[in-house]
Amino acid sequence: MLIKRTNQRSLRHGSAAESLAGQAGSLDRRSFLRKSGLAGGALAALGTLPVGGVRKAEAAVAGPLTAGATVRKSICTHCSVGCTVTAEVLNGVWIGQEPSWDSPINRGSHCAKGASVRELVHSERRLRYPMKLVGGQWTRVSWDVAINEIGDKLQAVREKSGPDSVYWLGSAKMTNEGAYLFRKLGAFWGTNNTDHQARICHSTTVTGVANTWGYGAMTNSYNDIRNAKTQVILGGNPAEAHPVSLQHLLEGKELQKANFVVIDPRLTRTAAHATEYVRMRPGTDIPILYGMMWHILQNGWEDKEFIRQRVYGFDDLKKEVEKWTPEEVERVTGIPGEQLKRVAKMFATEKPATLIWAMGQTQKTVGTANVRASCILLLMTGNVGGEGMGANIFRGHDNVQGATDVGLDIVTLPFYYGLAEGAWKHWSRVWEVDYDFLKSRFDSKQIMETPGIPLTRWFEAVTLPKDQVAQKDNVKAVFVQGHASNSITRIPESLNGLKALDLLVIADPHPTTWASLAVEAGRKDGVYILPVATQFECKGSRVASNRSLQWGEQIVKPVFESKDDLEIIYRLAKKFGFADQMFKNIKVENNLPEAEDVLREMNRGSWSTGYCGQSPERLKAHMKNQAKFNMLTMRAPKDDPEVGGDYYGLPWPCWGSPEVKHPGTPLLYNTNLHVMDGGGTFRPRFGVEREEKLPDGTTRKVSLLADGSYSLGSAIQDGYPEFTLASLKKLGWDTDLTEAEMAVINKVNPATPDAVSWALDLSGGIQRVALAHGCVPYGNGKARMNAFGLPDPIPVHREPIYTPRVDLVAKYPTLPDAKQFRMPNIGFSVQKAAVEKGIAKQFPLILSSGRLVEYEGGGEETRTNPWLAELQQDMFIEINPADAAERGVKDGGWVWVTGAENNSRARMKALVTERVGKGVAWMPFHFGGWLAGKDLRGNYPKGTDPIVLGESANTITTYGYDPATNMQETKVTLCQIAAA
Repeated sequence: MLIKRTNQRSLRHGSAAESLAGQAGSLDRRSFLRKSGLAGGALAALGTLPVGGVRKAEAAVAGPLTAGATVRKSICTHCSVGCTVTAEVLNGVWIGQEPSWDSPINRGSHCAKGASVRELVHSERRLRYPMKLVGGQWTRVSWDVAINEIGDKLQAVREKSGPDSVYWLGSAKMTNEGAYLFRKLGAFWGTNNTDHQARICHSTTVTGVANTWGYGAMTNSYNDIRNAKTQVILGGNPAEAHPVSLQHLLEGKELQKANFVVIDPRLTRTAAHATEYVRMRPGTDIPILYGMMWHILQNGWEDKEFIRQRVYGFDDLKKEVEKWTPEEVERVTGIPGEQLKRVAKMFATEKPATLIWAMGQTQKTVGTANVRASCILLLMTGNVGGEGMGANIFRGHDNVQGATDVGLDIVTLPFYYGLAEGAWKHWSRVWEVDYDFLKSRFDSKQIMETPGIPLTRWFEAVTLPKDQVAQKDNVKAVFVQGHASNSITRIPESLNGLKALDLLVIADPHPTTWASLAVEAGRKDGVYILPVATQFECKGSRVASNRSLQWGEQIVKPVFESKDDLEIIYRLAKKFGFADQMFKNIKVENNLPEAEDVLREMNRGSWSTGYCGQSPERLKAHMKNQAKFNMLTMRAPKDDPEVGGDYYGLPWPCWGSPEVKHPGTPLLYNTNLHVMDGGGTFRPRFGVEREEKLPDGTTRKVSLLADGSYSLGSAIQDGYPEFTLASLKKLGWDTDLTEAEMAVINKVNPATPDAVSWALDLSGGIQRVALAHGCVPYGNGKARMNAFGLPDPIPVHREPIYTPRVDLVAKYPTLPDAKQFRMPNIGFSVQKAAVEKGIAKQFPLILSSGRLVEYEGGGEETRTNPWLAELQQDMFIEINPADAAERGVKDGGWVWVTGAENNSRARMKALVTERVGKGVAWMPFHFGGWLAGKDLRGNYPKGTDPIVLGESANTITTYGYDPATNMQETKVTLCQIAAA
C-alpha cells in the first residue's frame, strides 16, 4: 500500500503521457533513466527513485568526465536539505550532472526532483522574453519597454495611493543576495509590504522558536539526527518532502537502535518506517504534546536541574498541563492514553531525543502555539543544546531559511533587527544613506515602524473597504518575483483581488498560476510577465535548514532573454532613481550587481544573527573542500590550511568578522562546547528580569538569566546580559578593543557610545572581545516556557475554525476577533457562524494537504519537467474505503470535492486508501491550472503551460489565520466528496 499510490499505474489516455507526445511513450525504469538523462549508480535517497547522474545532451556525450568539460557546483533548488549538484559544462552547455559524492549532506544522493534539475534550465516551456497582456492576448515586448512601462505604472500608483499600495512579493527561490536586495528595494521604495514563502510555511516556527529561546531556526542538523536515541516526528513526512534527509534519519535509527515515532493523521511513507505509529485527529497537536508532558510530570521524568538552571515559567506551564489528563487527551485527539504514555517515556528517558516537524504543525491558526508547545516539551526533558536532540525543523524551499534571515519579511529589516527607529538607523549606517532619506520614502514614521500586510491576506488588502486596511490606501499593484499564487488559500476570493488590481507583474522562469488565474478573473490588460533565470544560471549563497550557507556557482548563462534576480532589482532601482544610493557599495557591471559584494554588505550589517563571518571566500573554500568535512560532526580537521576547524557551511551564528575565523555553530545553545568551538547559550532577548504578580497582590522580580549554567570556558560562570561597551568597561575588558574599533563604536553612537551593543557595533570589536573571554555576545539567559507578549503566553489548544468537533468549540474556542497586520482577523466570528450554520454536517470530512516526492511548492516548475510529470499525472484526493463506500466513490474514479466557503468545488481523481483514517481526506498542494473543473491551459502564453495541470488544493481551503503571524490554515478544514 505504501510503495505505490495506486495499483493502477499504467499510462492513461488523456494523461501527461500524451502531453509528452513521443518523448516518453510507455516508460519502464531503464527507459526513464535513459531518456531523462539519468545513468550510473549513485546512492539514491531511501524511499525515492534510485538515480545517478544526468548524462543527456545533444552537444556532447558525457563520460565520467568529458574531455574539456568544466565542473561546477551549485545547490538543488527544491527542498531545504541543501544537496549539492555537480554539473559538467562544455562550450557553455550543461551536458552532465552528478549528485556530489563529497557533500556531507547528500553524499552522492539525489531524489527524483534533484536528479532532474538540469531540465529546469533546458526546458522548452520556460518563458523566453518579457510579455504583457493586451486586449486579452499575450504580447511580446522588450526588456527596456517592460521596465519603463512597469516603472511608470508603479510610480503612478505610488503618487496616487502611496508606497504601501504596491505589494512586493519575493521568493525563497532567490539566493540570499537576491532576497536581501529585494527587501532593500522595499525599504528604498518606502514600504514594509515585502514578504515571501516563509509566511505560509514556517513563519509560525520562527515566531514560536525565537520567542522561546532566542533564534527562530533549526537547533541541530539533518546529520546530527544520527545521534538521537529517540526520534519523534510530529507534523512532517520527510520521506516525500525531504527525501535525501531520510538517509540520515534511517541510518541513525539503525545504528542507534533508536525509537522512530511518527505522529500523523496519515500512515505516510515516513510512518511506514516507524517503530511506533500514532494516528491523530488533525489540529490537535497541543493536546498531544501536553498529554505527553502530563505523563512526564506524573512520573518525575522531567529534567529538574536543566529546568532550574535554564528555564523560565515552569510553574505557569504546569497549571495548563494538569488539565490534560489521559481521558481528556483521548477525547480530543483520539489517541489512547497508554500509547501516549509509552511515547512520552521514550522521549523523556531514552535520550538524546529530538522532535522533528515541518508544516504539519505550522500551517494552522494555532501554529505559533503548536511550535511553542513542541519547544516546551524539549525544555521539560532537557533535550536542547546537545548532540542528537533539539528542534529539528525541516524548512520547505531551498532558501526559505536564508530569505527569512535576510529580512524578506513584513515584520523586520534584515537579520531580525525589527522595525524600530534603532533598526532603521543601524541599516542606514550599513547602507551609508541618511536615515531621514529612508524616512522620507514612507508615508509616515509610524508606518515605517509598522509591520506590513502578510501575503496570506494580499487579496483582502485589495478588496476590503478602505477603512479596514490601516494604511493610506488599499493595495493597487502586486509585483511578484518567484512565488506561486496557488500556494495561498481561498483561491476563489483571490480572483476578486486579481481582477481589481491596477497592475500585476509576474517575474519567474514560468508564467505560474498568477497568469492563468488573472486571465480567468477577467483581466484583459495590466499584467506583465518577466522571464527570470533559474538559480543554476546565477551565483550566490543559500541556507539549508541547518543554518549552513553554501555558495552556488553559475553553471550556465541565463537562457533565452531571462535575467538574474539581481539584475531585475537593479533595473527597477535605476528606473525609480535610487540605484546609485542603493548600490553605493556594490559593484555593478552591465546592470548586474556582483553577488559577492552583496554578501559582503550583508556581512557588514548582520551582527545580530552571526552572518558576519561567512565571507564569499570562506564559503567558496567550503564548496571546494567538501570532502574534508566529517559527515557526522560536519567539521573539517583543525590543521587544514583552507577550512581548518570549520563546520560545513559555517552555520550561523558565525561570530565576528571573517578574520576572527569563528567555525560556525552546528548545534545551537550547546553549553558543552567553548563558544569558539561552536558552543552557545540561550539568548536573553526579553530582558534580564521580570516583575511577577503574586496571589496576595504583591509583586516580585524574577531573573531571566541562566542560573549556574554557562558555556565551556566562559569567563563569566553564571547568567549574564548582552554585551555593550558599558558592560565591557564594567568587566575591565574594554582595554582589549583596538583604537580602530573604538573609533567605529564612537561613530555609531557619538552621544552615548556606552550603549552600543554587540549587534550594533559595526567594527565587530565587542563581539571579538566577548569571544576572547569565552562568552557569547548576546548573553546567557533562560529559555521561556511562559512567552509573555504572545497572544497565548502559555500555549492553549483552540479548535480549528472549521472543526468537525463542534462539541469542543465552547471549551476550546479560537481567539477573539482582532486587528492584526493592518487588517481585521475575524476568525472567531467565522468559527461561530460555522457552528451555528451546521457546516460540519454539510461538510463532514476533515481535509488536510501536503507534499508529494515528485513535485514541489506550487508545482509549476516541477509539473513542467517531463521526467517528473510522467511520475504523477493526476491531481487526486485520498479517501478512506469506508467513506468512499458510503459515497459510491471508486478508486481512480473522478470526484467532486466541495468546500465550506465560496461554494468552492474541484474535480479530481479519488485514491481510496487506508492511509487516511475514516472521516479524513488528504490532497497534495502542488497542482494548478484547473479551476472548478475547468481546464485553464489556454490562459497561459503559448508553449509555456505546464505538462500536468490539475485543481489546486487551495480552491477548497478556508478562512483561518494564526494571530501572531497570520499564517494560513491549510492542514485542517472541512469538505465533502461526491462521485462525479
